[in-house]
Amino acid sequence: MSNNVTEKKWWQSAVVYQIYPKSFQDSNGDGVGDLRGIMERLEYLGKLGIDAIWLSPVCKSPQADNGYDISDYQDIDPMFGSVEDMEALIKEAKKYNIRIIMDLVLNHTSNKHRWFEEAKKSKDNPYHDYYVWRDGEEGVEPNDMKAVFGGSAWEWVPEIKQYYFHQFLPEQPDLNWENPQVRKEIYDMILWWMEKGVGGFRLDVIDQIAKEPDKKITINGPRLHEYFREMSKETFQKGDLITVGEAWGADPERAKLYSNPDGSEFSMVFQFEHIGLDQQEGKDKWDLAPLPFLKLKQIMNRWQTELYNCGWNSLFWNNHDLPRIVSRWGNDKEYRVESAKMLAILLHGMQGTPYIFEGEELGMTNVRYNIEDYRDVEIQNVYKERIAAGYDKEDVMNSIYAKGRDNARTPMQWDDTENAGFTTGTPWIKVNDNYKTINAKSQVDDPDSIFNCYRKLVSFRKEYPVLVDGSFKLLLAEDENIFAYERKNADETLLVVCNFYGNTVKMPLTEETEDMELLISNYKEIEDSSVLRPYEARMYYKK
Repeated sequence: MSNNVTEKKWWQSAVVYQIYPKSFQDSNGDGVGDLRGIMERLEYLGKLGIDAIWLSPVCKSPQADNGYDISDYQDIDPMFGSVEDMEALIKEAKKYNIRIIMDLVLNHTSNKHRWFEEAKKSKDNPYHDYYVWRDGEEGVEPNDMKAVFGGSAWEWVPEIKQYYFHQFLPEQPDLNWENPQVRKEIYDMILWWMEKGVGGFRLDVIDQIAKEPDKKITINGPRLHEYFREMSKETFQKGDLITVGEAWGADPERAKLYSNPDGSEFSMVFQFEHIGLDQQEGKDKWDLAPLPFLKLKQIMNRWQTELYNCGWNSLFWNNHDLPRIVSRWGNDKEYRVESAKMLAILLHGMQGTPYIFEGEELGMTNVRYNIEDYRDVEIQNVYKERIAAGYDKEDVMNSIYAKGRDNARTPMQWDDTENAGFTTGTPWIKVNDNYKTINAKSQVDDPDSIFNCYRKLVSFRKEYPVLVDGSFKLLLAEDENIFAYERKNADETLLVVCNFYGNTVKMPLTEETEDMELLISNYKEIEDSSVLRPYEARMYYKK
């Protein structure tokens, strides 16, 4: 079954904007962003032209893991507002033709969720089987499985002499998806939000719900796609939603199941193959390595070609867990504007649904704080562990500067007033020092700004069908500097040529572009079409 024109879904020509609510806009001066603050900024997002907002988790939570530990799926955390504020945001956003996508964590709950508080009372409690328990004796764990955030994946509950399983923090007990009652509760909750007008869901670590801890299986368990299909049938297929599953364990074959055009599972999947490239082989993200550029091209090419007509891609460089792309693979000093636009043009010419992370459209950069100014538990842990293990302090800090999650979580830079216009109070995390020069106010009305480059790219998705349905062909696969590709459908051809680095290189595709129109480029004018200046990007079009 192909994604031909008659079957087009709204989200195939959509662009999604991700908001980390804590850092977007504070409406009440407490230093933390909130839902009312997002409402105040809808006009800005309307101007950018995006179709949907993905909100990082706003459900009620003790915040042991930034809201990814939900204690009530049907309430909003007071830090962000109320259910009424959420309803108002959904309604207001509609006026700008913007839908709201919620972030749902269905693999685990908070240990403060009423289900878990009941579950640990006794083995006979009706909620006990909502979670994953194993008998044992204190100090003798069911097996040697480790949690993602360190330590054992098993936690002892002395009152009932059992261990519960948690893939993340001990405060995040895993749900037992084998229990049909758990699944029913989850589906009812999803339908409840759908009735409130939510436009879709992003599903956190969703490829881990079919775990089998006795066999040490956490990802891609045997019943995974059975659960997906049941959930989709009971919920998503009853509305016109966008659904995206976060799947660190996905390859193109699995992604074809996730994003089957028949709608039996999800709209698309977040895969992370390109995101792990700049680290040392077999080590973790803190062990830095240069980006293997040819490998980046191969990976992007594989996902573009293998999912064509049988699945759907999500396109992203940034999110709340990743460093700022202009600092990571661009040049955030002398070529910040050029390289930020180049990375945008490169990604937005591909097939899939692009995701813009707050501030990406302004070219916001990484930060360099003292260790005590970072708020992320992962950063604090890695600092302690590596210093204790004898790593050089400067090396540890350089890894944190490059890869720390707080790079993405500093307050949105609205203007050059105090705290970048984010709050009248004391921000929960320090604002990036460069907000006086890098901010929305200075870019919205500047036709040559990064913001207006993104605005054009967003509008192109609606204007040129080839962006949605064209095939993908990688060009110059072995070129060490240039990332170039062609998109083609029956009527249109699109050619994207990007110099990925800071040197001037020869432009090898001059003949191909002779009869094509230049749609967008990241320099004001092209002085010499036979060369590409540092980070120069061009998008050509022919009907």
